[in-house]
Amino acid sequence: MEPAARIGESTLSGRSLAGVLFDMDGTLVDSEKLWDVGLSALAQEYGGTLSAAARTRMVGTSMTESMTILHEDIGQPWRDPRTSVELLEKHVKELFGTGLVWRPGAAELLDRLRLAGIPMALVTATRRHLAEVALETIGPANFGAVVCGDDVDETKPHPMPYLTAAALLGVDVRHCVAIEDSPNGVASALASGAVVLAVPCEVDLSHLTGVTHVDSLATVDLDYLDRLVTRR
Repeated sequence: MEPAARIGESTLSGRSLAGVLFDMDGTLVDSEKLWDVGLSALAQEYGGTLSAAARTRMVGTSMTESMTILHEDIGQPWRDPRTSVELLEKHVKELFGTGLVWRPGAAELLDRLRLAGIPMALVTATRRHLAEVALETIGPANFGAVVCGDDVDETKPHPMPYLTAAALLGVDVRHCVAIEDSPNGVASALASGAVVLAVPCEVDLSHLTGVTHVDSLATVDLDYLDRLVTRR
């Protein structure tokens, strides 16, 4: 990976890349493990145990859908998802406040894109009051737009979150790279028309087509992202 100064120097007027749209949980920060803690604690509070299969199905879904999966998994489908969301988010918010761990290469990539003047947006299914706690680690100044799960009428896998982010940045979504770690997130980004870079965290993405796969953001720089847009 090139030094930040050289990255900045490579941003010429002929650049194809108009913006980069980042998922948050599992893509920029390793927060899925904190969600694991919160979800397991909630299931135990209800007298059940969350299965690994159910937890995998939750990755990249809305809060309501995740709670429906949890309730069904522990044999309590009658529970109100809204009540469970409130209990879960209260616990996870406390965990977020203790600090989040960056995914490999994520902080460095944000720094280099910011230095190069590339518009960036955060696009997350997490609700805003939690995302704002995470942004204390990620850095709100990195993003020209932040789209959270409760900001839009439809969340991932619907394309609305990514279309909204590109519109807020004032860029053509077809010239943006969306970076995701979940099947639902990838589906959302693809449906929006963005170029999609899949970076796995908790869920295997190798079976997904129409995307570029990398093992880590540590291997990604500005020129790489620009080539993804150019090649389409």
